[in-house]
Amino acid sequence: MSSLLKNIFRFILFIVVQVYILNKVPPVHQFVKPYIYFLFILWLPFNMNRAGQMFVAFIFGLTFDYFSGTPGLHTMPCVFIAYLRPFLLNLLIPQETTQLSFAEPSVKSMGWASYGTYVLILTFLHIALLVFIEWMEFGDFVFFIGKVTATTALSLILIFIAEMLFPRQGKHRTNVA
Repeated sequence: MSSLLKNIFRFILFIVVQVYILNKVPPVHQFVKPYIYFLFILWLPFNMNRAGQMFVAFIFGLTFDYFSGTPGLHTMPCVFIAYLRPFLLNLLIPQETTQLSFAEPSVKSMGWASYGTYVLILTFLHIALLVFIEWMEFGDFVFFIGKVTATTALSLILIFIAEMLFPRQGKHRTNVA
């Protein structure tokens, strides 16, 4: 399957799973909801440039906001993590080895430690910004910290379960001129 077709399928799958399954789950405690839709952005190919990532993240966030009835709420965090993603990948993995050998971030391409750090940091930042945008209505700082921590923990558990249940092939890129 081509990379474009695979990413279109993922785009649709993550929107459907988040909107029609995870958003229907009642809040665990104090409005803690599981989010894994942004995993689509984390799994974008290495060779996509930053502007392309941010555009895809914008369209993805806008689509999710349309289906969830929250105009613009999820778009900003999606674009934010798409902007930070290349910086973080450059810090966590050596340029000359992994990005040239593999097509996308995964446990196979980065190793558990680097991949776990990558997912943890971007998940935390995504949820912190999302909850901060919502929090501007409430104003309780303890509630904000608790919601960010609990939602990040729940989302990380679901992300790693998804990673173990649906392992992606560590497809090697070839040098074709």
